[in-house]
Amino acid sequence: MTIPRGTITVLAACAVVLGLSGCGVPVDKQPAALSRHGIPFDLLAPTQSTTTVTTGPSPIEVPVQIFLIGSSGHLVAVTRNVSVSPPDLATVLRALVAGPNDKESASGLQSAVATQTTVLGANIAGGTATVNLGGTFGQIVGPPEIQAVAQVVFTASALPGVTGVTFELMGQPVQVPVTSGALVPVATTAQFAALAP
Repeated sequence: MTIPRGTITVLAACAVVLGLSGCGVPVDKQPAALSRHGIPFDLLAPTQSTTTVTTGPSPIEVPVQIFLIGSSGHLVAVTRNVSVSPPDLATVLRALVAGPNDKESASGLQSAVATQTTVLGANIAGGTATVNLGGTFGQIVGPPEIQAVAQVVFTASALPGVTGVTFELMGQPVQVPVTSGALVPVATTAQFAALAP
């Protein structure tokens, strides 16, 4: 007697299913707690945590001087704390751009450097600070321009080793006005004696 081929295939498939079901994990109808002896070795043993928490050093604030304009029109030195130690020129100039705080404004201090000014870069080499500004700084004209330049020059010159300041607008070197009305490539505090503190 010959068994049809389809029947052999069905019988083989049933045998495989029955064989696999015998190897499977039984399914519980509801959750059940394992006995302590049924838990794999060392799973309940306490382990040392390998989590490492790293924190960066807290920023150290250092005082710097910036120069604002007093009610008399003369520059006034005020202190700002910046979180860069030692403070770099760009950080100090950003503190200047931020302008007077509420208490200083209430006492009559102001700034000719508009808060829309951006400090694009600043460095010191050989006693000369080079200041690269953007934003609205190049749009200041007349006496406010001289005051703004004086504020930057005095603020930069308050850092050790700075004896003169050159200006760039958007990376292009520019000459700046001093109190005499002259345009100079390198400005010094002496050229703003009329506005000095």
